[in-house]
Amino acid sequence: MNHDGRPVVFDLDGTLVRLAVDWDAVAAEARAALHERGVDPPRDLWTILEVADEAGHRPAVERVIARHEREGARRSERLPAADTVPGSSGGPIAVGVCTLNCEEAARLALETHGIAGVDRDAVVGRDTVATEKPDPEPLLETIRRLDADPASALFVGDGERDERTADRAGVDFLYVSEWLRAYR
Repeated sequence: MNHDGRPVVFDLDGTLVRLAVDWDAVAAEARAALHERGVDPPRDLWTILEVADEAGHRPAVERVIARHEREGARRSERLPAADTVPGSSGGPIAVGVCTLNCEEAARLALETHGIAGVDRDAVVGRDTVATEKPDPEPLLETIRRLDADPASALFVGDGERDERTADRAGVDFLYVSEWLRAYR
């Protein structure tokens, strides 16, 4: 694939790696953390996080989620796109990671799998900025850290949330399956 020197930002979980996380167990533990604090928790994990934020208990729920994500990063599975990261051979392509996972888990996964080519200063997680995907700010922050222009960047992800994030940020988007077909 000809990257034409354009910066590339990858999603993490489901794109470069698959975190070994039992998300149902995480949601149950996060619900328990809210319940202990007198808040009636919803079922969905990301809604739990929103409710925790509104109730002033986000740090407690973040600790639960991040602990599972860090452990899941250490036991994660490397996915085929990890072998296609441009710049891994020292080339001039600027590459970052923008993920809904916590930043530390992203860094652990990159380290665990020796994924080269990613600018370690351009790793942005759910806890790096004040909002998370599909809000465009995490992606825009990743691109700023690459010292790049959103109009010239490409975001590669695995889900509709990633696509919405790119659209809201004014950034071109490819599903990882399309990236792999184009790369090979």
